Amino acid sequence: MYKIIVKPLLFKQDPETIHYKVFGWLKILLKSSISKSFAKRIYSVSDTRLEKELFGLKFPNPIGLAAGFDKDAKLYEELGCLGFGFIEVGTVTPLAQDGNPKPRLFRLPKDEALINRMGFNNGGVDQMIERLKNRNPNQIIGGNIGKNKVTPNEEAINDYVICFEKLFDYVDYFVVNVSSPNTPNLRELQDKEPLTKLLQTLQDLNNAKSKRKAILLKIAPDLTNEQLDDIVEIVDSTKIDGIIATNTTIDRSNLHTDDSEVEGIGAGGLSGKPVRNRSTEVVRYLSNKSNKSFPIVAVGGIYTAEDAIEKLNAGADLVQIYTGFIYEGPGMVKRINKGLVRHFSNN
Repeated sequence: MYKIIVKPLLFKQDPETIHYKVFGWLKILLKSSISKSFAKRIYSVSDTRLEKELFGLKFPNPIGLAAGFDKDAKLYEELGCLGFGFIEVGTVTPLAQDGNPKPRLFRLPKDEALINRMGFNNGGVDQMIERLKNRNPNQIIGGNIGKNKVTPNEEAINDYVICFEKLFDYVDYFVVNVSSPNTPNLRELQDKEPLTKLLQTLQDLNNAKSKRKAILLKIAPDLTNEQLDDIVEIVDSTKIDGIIATNTTIDRSNLHTDDSEVEGIGAGGLSGKPVRNRSTEVVRYLSNKSNKSFPIVAVGGIYTAEDAIEKLNAGADLVQIYTGFIYEGPGMVKRINKGLVRHFSNN
């Protein structure tokens, strides 16, 4: 029903506008404990074969919602009713910021893809904390942290430290985002020296806690093999807990959408089916290069159980979805989890 009736109606409206309208509808539909329980019965798959222990956490299934969908932690409880094993909120910055000018979110239906140049639009870390204070401790929540646009790169560590320290008691793991293409010069922080310094600073703070929490690094799909080699070395030297591969891409090759339309959209990160193969390549490269010495969370072009299995076979431990969720609808997580159960039963 979603693809035949609901999606055509949603896709007639501006992508960002309808995104927040859907947030409002879900808030209303899943307001009561009864409606939440009903949704969980419809969309959740409970099977011990799906469970995964990682980072000292027990994931009920390996399918998570990637950062960017619930930037301000406004809907994590409702989204958790749709079958996800974990939800990642953010990217959040120390101070609230509007992000880039609109329009900044675009659909490419021929490619089942999105282009966004949101620019870390969010209400700031203090607002996020208020929404997380009463969260269900049984729901796994990750916090994706970044820097404010006005913060120069040489002072970026301060922004990440602020978010890390303030969010520490309210999330189960952290993701350091230095790979978004939509904040000017942010990807320069992926260079070996500044990235090592940033991660080591956060790790030192983490290790000083009475009980540390996992720190993961989210990387771009546009890194060269030499840069991926650096990532493996950085993980080894800083002892962070894993990698999320990958963020959106700036590559525009092999799209089915007309070149003129793509050029008219302009800058931004491309997500969805076009990034699937590259994301899998990065996961496999990191897994092989490191001799699977650290966990990998795969994200990029996952729409079906077969897509998820491809990522797991390449070396991923968990997977995340975003664009596929928009194109496939709320039943997607259940379909993938049921497909994974069948796969695990046959292997």
